[in-house]
Amino acid sequence: MQRWIRTRRATEGRDYPVSRRDWRKLDESDVRVRPGKGSRPRSKRRPEHSDAVSAMVTGVDRGRWTCALEATHGREVIAMRARELGRTPIVVGDQVDLVGDTSGRPDSLARIVRVHPRTSVLRRTADDDDPYERVVVANAERLLIVTALADPPPRTGFVDRCLVAAYAGGLEPVLCFTKSDLADAEELIARYAELELPIEITRFDQEPASLAGELAGRVTALVGHSGVGKSTLVNRLVPDAVLATGEVSAVGKGRHTSVAAVALPLPAGGWVIDTPGIRSFGLAHVTPDDIVSAFPEFAEAAEECPSGCGHLGEPADPDCALDELAGTGGATAGRLTSLRRLLASRAGLDEHADR
Repeated sequence: MQRWIRTRRATEGRDYPVSRRDWRKLDESDVRVRPGKGSRPRSKRRPEHSDAVSAMVTGVDRGRWTCALEATHGREVIAMRARELGRTPIVVGDQVDLVGDTSGRPDSLARIVRVHPRTSVLRRTADDDDPYERVVVANAERLLIVTALADPPPRTGFVDRCLVAAYAGGLEPVLCFTKSDLADAEELIARYAELELPIEITRFDQEPASLAGELAGRVTALVGHSGVGKSTLVNRLVPDAVLATGEVSAVGKGRHTSVAAVALPLPAGGWVIDTPGIRSFGLAHVTPDDIVSAFPEFAEAAEECPSGCGHLGEPADPDCALDELAGTGGATAGRLTSLRRLLASRAGLDEHADR
């Protein structure tokens, strides 16, 4: 039985069958070879994009990024992610380089070819058991934690968790208590006094002039539960924002009025990044040492703690070195209490933990 070999005669340019007996008469010009996927050498060199322009990501929507060009004082450009970036995550606040059509005209599209290293990152998880981190905002200098003094009532556990996320991500936290015309802020101020945080107090019948001065010239992310007045604050800080505002529902929980993070330019310079209202703030990505490092007076002593110490003190961590430091006057007992309250909130052990 003869076996037929399909070949291509170069001079004829067509296929024809050849018997096994005649295959020895063939040369390399007769054999048709289909190149494999990896047969073509690929260069690792990539374009330098020396003509790229710098921008900040101000919005994300279904695979398109809105970017504000630095050289043109915030002209907005719509861009896509270049193929060489693969699945590199890009979020609001990222500093990027763009090439292509950066005119900002309707229907124009630029390409993001580089993402600069981040100076800070605000992360959260859906809950404390979720291993997947969600990057909310990049490169913000401050985190403005907005909570209402009433309607809805303050949720201190949530505030503590936001403080933990700020310290772990390299952001400076600022507290903002809204609706001071409905309730007094003294109790909350006393609770966070030992942390020595900037605190702003606002009310609906007054313009937030002090807060506007605090945020001017900086990049600040806002975070808070729905209904605490976050979007109302943004509308007053950025008159052109025209963000939706919603009333608190009858059960005391707010409605989500911001559906995606967006960066807005402040009239006096700087940016405010409004984030969607959230109901929980998971901290699965945060370690106890991330929190302790934000307290300089305790950071060195924590290195003397036993391996795996959670720095919670008795009875969970009886040999924690932070107790000795506070006892010898190296740090105040109030600061240690505040630190351990944040650690307990991160671990889900705070009796008032409201995520």
